[in-house]
Amino acid sequence: MFPHSLYCIKADTQSMDTSSIVDYITGHIPELILLVGGLTALAIVVTYVKDDSSKKYKLFMALGFIFGIAMIVLCISSYAGWPWFASVIIAVAGFTMVIRPFRNISFAAILAILIMVLAYLFLGELDGTVLEFMASGWPRIIAAFILGAIAFMITNFAESIIKLFGKLFNWWPLLLVLGLVCIVEAILMLAGYGSLYDLFT
Repeated sequence: MFPHSLYCIKADTQSMDTSSIVDYITGHIPELILLVGGLTALAIVVTYVKDDSSKKYKLFMALGFIFGIAMIVLCISSYAGWPWFASVIIAVAGFTMVIRPFRNISFAAILAILIMVLAYLFLGELDGTVLEFMASGWPRIIAAFILGAIAFMITNFAESIIKLFGKLFNWWPLLLVLGLVCIVEAILMLAGYGSLYDLFT
């Protein structure tokens, strides 16, 4: 009986510990996101400065991309219950880490080619309609090219704006400061001192 009682007490204690850990995590999600995001940003900076072609840098950049998406999704879904300054930092840090691997990739050109192909296929379905003249031959090719060019101009403009901010935020000294701000904000919130914003206002 005695060993069984000890087992029950131990099981109850473990259950309470697990429950306490879960409660703690759910009650401190923004702080934990800031802490992990800040540490990831610092790891990216350190490995980038040491060797920007190393496997460690690429690994941390990939982890940053994955965690950055999680940061943005959680921020969008839960920001209403978080301190506004913490939400802003989480959103900026998430965007910074998501955009980093794609700084030198032209999505506008890729999307334009996709639009041209889809337009060419769609125009082939216009046989028997008022626009039948665009269903084959040169008119079909020219129309597909024009639609692709329009898509390229629009997406290239949007991409240029995004990349401008992406390059600014991914300049490693700025990324270093952002990572440190995330960590300090997390520590202040976990310690019950509010936000960095509260200290300077």
